[in-house]
Amino acid sequence: MDQIPVLELQALGREAQGKLLVADINLAVMPGEVLAITGASGAGKTSLLRLLNRLDEPTWGTVLLDGEDYRHMEVSALRRKVGMLLQQAYLFPGTVAENLRFGPLQQGKHISDDEVDKLLERVGLQGFAGTNVSRISGGEAQRVSLARTLANDPRILLLDEPTSSLDEANRLSVEDLILDVIHHNGMSCVIVTHDLAQAARMADRVLVLEAGRMLKVGSPRKVLHA
Repeated sequence: MDQIPVLELQALGREAQGKLLVADINLAVMPGEVLAITGASGAGKTSLLRLLNRLDEPTWGTVLLDGEDYRHMEVSALRRKVGMLLQQAYLFPGTVAENLRFGPLQQGKHISDDEVDKLLERVGLQGFAGTNVSRISGGEAQRVSLARTLANDPRILLLDEPTSSLDEANRLSVEDLILDVIHHNGMSCVIVTHDLAQAARMADRVLVLEAGRMLKVGSPRKVLHA
C-alpha cells in the first residue's frame, strides 16, 4: 500500500508587495523523510518554509497535511502538528519547565514533572527543569526550543537555519540531536540551510530553489555533487 505524504505541496506560491517570493512548488514530503531546502540568499527558502504552517498565507495553491487541505484546519492546531524551530531560540522569561508547558497549556493540558523530565532527557538537558532560561547557553537554548516544540507532539518539524548562530561543536551536536529525535519519534523534517555540507549530512532529499522556483530536487549525492 502506498504511503500518504505527510505534507504535499500543490502549486504552492506566494506574492507580496508585487514581488514573487515562491512560485508553483509541487512536492511531497514522506513519513520519516528529512528534506533540506537550499539555494542562494533571496532564493525563497524561508518564504517557502513559512508557508508550510501558515505563518504566511499562500497567494495560490495549497498544502495537504496527512491528505487534508490545511486551509480547513484551525491555524493553532496546524502549528502544533507542524512545529517550527527558528534560527534564534526565542524563549519565554521563566524556567525551562515553564517554557515546555506553555504549548500544551494552550490546549488545556498540563504536562507532569515526569513528562518534562523525559522531554529534557530526549534533548540532553537532564536536570534543567528548574533552571531560568536567562542562565543557559545558546546551544542549550536551542535544545530547550526543540523540547518545547516536541511537547506539542508534532508530526513534522520545520527548521529555519537552526544551527546558524552556534559554533561548530554545538552545530554538529544539535544536528545529531535533531536527527536522533526525528528517527526516535518517527517524524518528518523540512530544514532550510545555506550550509551544503549540513544538507548532505542531514537530508534524504535536497530541494534547490532559485528565484522562488524549484531548480532541482533529489538525493544529496545527485543534487549537491552533480
